[in-house]
Amino acid sequence: MTVHKIKASALRLFSQNSYDAVPLSEIAKEVGIKTPSLYAHFKSKEELFLAVYDDCLAEHASRVRQLTDKLTGLDAEQKLQTILLDVCRTYLLSEEYATFLKRTMLFPPNALQEVLRERFAASEEQLTELLRKCFEEGMASGVLRRERSEDLTASFYCLLDGSFLQQFYYRPDDWEHRLKAVWSIYWKGIAEDRTS
Repeated sequence: MTVHKIKASALRLFSQNSYDAVPLSEIAKEVGIKTPSLYAHFKSKEELFLAVYDDCLAEHASRVRQLTDKLTGLDAEQKLQTILLDVCRTYLLSEEYATFLKRTMLFPPNALQEVLRERFAASEEQLTELLRKCFEEGMASGVLRRERSEDLTASFYCLLDGSFLQQFYYRPDDWEHRLKAVWSIYWKGIAEDRTS
């Protein structure tokens, strides 16, 4: 139970502040233990931070599995649009983990930058595989233009990341309008031209 409380407090504090701005003493105080007691569970602040990060990525993986189930029976366009909307709205994470992940990836601790990128890339394999299947099924059924699935996946990630960031610049109504417009243009760009 103590490990869970430590990680929950660390998540909250790391979500609100940078890695460097959160001393272990503050985490211990919030949990109600002395700072040296943290070392019975985590060897260092770095280890605790990475444990919280790994929990965040595990939740992301769980939500990708749930999203996969949600796509059953949908056509290629519906699948891709559902993925875009679900991921943009939540990044497939609870609000606190989403805040933590944004802060961590945009402003990573210098000493952990490379390991964070490696773990994030590994965690995205599941979503990448889901997208690859959607694109390959769409091409096989003649709905999507023939392109390399890797290129289509990369284009989708750019659309996804750009749309995700737009949420922070615009009011929700404006963002929803932009997302619909961008999706329509994106879909026309990857759909097979059936007019010829």
